[in-house]
Amino acid sequence: MSVSAVCPGSFDPVTYGHVDVIERAAARFDRLVVACLHNRGKEPTFPLAERIALLEDVTGHLDNVEVADFEGLLVDFCRARGIELVVKGLRAVSDFEYELQMAQMNGRLGNVETLFMTTSPVYSFLSSSLVKEVARFGGDVADFVPPVVADRLRERLG
Repeated sequence: MSVSAVCPGSFDPVTYGHVDVIERAAARFDRLVVACLHNRGKEPTFPLAERIALLEDVTGHLDNVEVADFEGLLVDFCRARGIELVVKGLRAVSDFEYELQMAQMNGRLGNVETLFMTTSPVYSFLSSSLVKEVARFGGDVADFVPPVVADRLRERLG
């Protein structure tokens, strides 16, 4: 039996914390879809097409990973692809409180189970927002994001 899962997020930008969860999830499932959210209610730093390209670049070494975009309900995305498992990374208890609500809603709406993976301790403080703030003020983000992402952040934020 082949098991597929989805790892959703906005990935604005993708960090080493994201990559860590993606790689660990890819090692445990036959197929992992990294689903990049297009949220019309938010203005991301990187447009959707660029976030997709960055994700494809940093996950290209993983044969069982595909990158896709979605908008709307995650359960609809999962249903359309025959996926019943969602993988979410957790950095702290504060993440769990929000993600638990989302997991329960997804389970109720679409019979989708959520599996939580704790982030590796070395990345537990890391967030895309924090990385963008450091980059915006000219700080070095090389320890936090893949090189291609660091380059794009410098181009975009100065």
